[in-house]
Amino acid sequence: MAKILLVEDNEMNRDMLSRRLARNGHTVVIAVDGGEAVAMAVSEAPDLILMDISLPVIDGWEATRQVRANPATAMLPIIALTAHAMAGEREKALEVGCNDFETKPVDLPKLLEKINALLGA
Repeated sequence: MAKILLVEDNEMNRDMLSRRLARNGHTVVIAVDGGEAVAMAVSEAPDLILMDISLPVIDGWEATRQVRANPATAMLPIIALTAHAMAGEREKALEVGCNDFETKPVDLPKLLEKINALLGA
């Protein structure tokens, strides 16, 4: 299965989602802030990034822009994760370079469908 970079600063969300993804056969590496996410996108060479938007250091919007700006990581599929389901959030996620968008709490079957679609599984 895929190697997924999970970028999430909330320990409870991170723990729950990483365990659920692992149970579905994925390898999960974790970043707790946007700066770490940008560095790990290069060092860990994940197949896909799940990017929380509300992050310390660098928010998910800026982290996504930086991942897209680096030729080594520009093509990585990125799914934005946010607890803010306000109008315009999905459009902003797509505008900064995310491939898809999912609100929290995460609907795991729906998220897994999006992951599989982006990875061509």
